[in-house]
Amino acid sequence: MAKYLLLKHYRGAPTPVNDVPMDQWTQEEISAHMQYMEDFADRLRGTGEFVDSQALSDQGTFVRYDGEGRAPVTDGPFAETKDLIAGFMVIDVENYERALELAGELSAAPGAGGKPIHEWLEIRPFMGAPSTVTE
Repeated sequence: MAKYLLLKHYRGAPTPVNDVPMDQWTQEEISAHMQYMEDFADRLRGTGEFVDSQALSDQGTFVRYDGEGRAPVTDGPFAETKDLIAGFMVIDVENYERALELAGELSAAPGAGGKPIHEWLEIRPFMGAPSTVTE
């Protein structure tokens, strides 16, 4: 089994087919989208492939250590994940092909007008522990 992170982007990915920003959706469209996501996660819970998923708020701050007693550096002239990443799902699947299959299905979540978004999702494998050679 291998874990993959499926990232949903606000921007930065190629434009989806149904390119209406969520803040322009009706409450019914948002509810249908969220229900699709929950139903998808429930199905993966049933197969043992679901690990976690979260929608992310649009608030966030960059912080770094800048020396003892010095204020951390926050906002700057760079893209921040709060502007880019809308949410994520972690899956644990047999192989990369299965991760692609599930990401493709998740991409079809409904959006404006109840039509599939066909959004682009980023698939990122988790780094695993290096193989142990046994003799």
